[in-house]
Amino acid sequence: MQFDPLKRRELVALLGGAAAWPLAAQAQQPDRMRRIAVLLNYASDDPEAQARLGALLQGLQQHGWSIGRNVRIEYRFGALDPNRLRKFAAELVAWDPDVIVANAPPSVVALQEVSRSVPIVFAAVTDPVGLGIVQSLARPGGNATGFTPAEFSTSAKWLELLKELAPNVRRVAILRDLSNPSAVAQFAAIQTAAAALGLEVSAGAVRTVNDIEHDLAEFAKSPNGGVIVTRLTETISKRQTIIESVARHQLPAVYPLRLFAAAGGLAAYGPDIVDEFRRAAGYVDRILRGEKPADLPVQAPTRYELVLNLKTAKALGLDVPPILLARADEVIE
Repeated sequence: MQFDPLKRRELVALLGGAAAWPLAAQAQQPDRMRRIAVLLNYASDDPEAQARLGALLQGLQQHGWSIGRNVRIEYRFGALDPNRLRKFAAELVAWDPDVIVANAPPSVVALQEVSRSVPIVFAAVTDPVGLGIVQSLARPGGNATGFTPAEFSTSAKWLELLKELAPNVRRVAILRDLSNPSAVAQFAAIQTAAAALGLEVSAGAVRTVNDIEHDLAEFAKSPNGGVIVTRLTETISKRQTIIESVARHQLPAVYPLRLFAAAGGLAAYGPDIVDEFRRAAGYVDRILRGEKPADLPVQAPTRYELVLNLKTAKALGLDVPPILLARADEVIE
């Protein structure tokens, strides 16, 4: 079993509460050792990758799957490298797992290029129908199913939140990656909402660190600007660079997930992706018990989080409206 680079004490911490969880299901587990493969599209040392993996492991434990007793886990980290993802996808399929858990579209696409028969449970895959990963949300019809983070229409809420936080904003830069199909759909939804709010939007690139800094520096030369960061693997992996550049140019910004606000971003609104990995364990359990991905509907988020960072708001000279504070799920002081 391959658990490096997670240190032993970190793994124990992830599973440390297991003794207190209801494990009656264990008595029903089959004797055969099952195999679960995991392919994450992040670097192994990314805290978000470890949080998602931890939630998955805890969810499996809650369903009665005990590492070393009735299940083995093999995992790989793609670090946003397409070649690594393809290589690791082939390795994991060759390991002959009972089911593979995959994070984000690039991981699932890489796996399906290798096999259309090995069951896949995915999390954080926006528009799996449009990407050809499943036939429909209600009846996936193939070897993959899982959890999608949000509909594209929710992107409009980022603009509404930005206007509430910074009423003087008239121009909005949308950070996206044109190589990601989801970015195009999110940008289209934002454009539609911007027209109704009287906002002018423009697109910025996140391909490289230099792209981010150059585009934001140019954008900040004119007044009344704000930033929206779209929900993409590319923006998540470059989140620290984005947050630091936005702060350097004194731009109010709204982000798509809690982890951005926790890292210093002004505000975030989006699904709880870590919770999706915990829920993914339930689908893994059902597949290990004989159900097929084709018959398990793709599920939408059950939790959305509004997170506000008051320290960042103060640095920008913004007064957060009391109504927003009352609505927030989390306020970072």
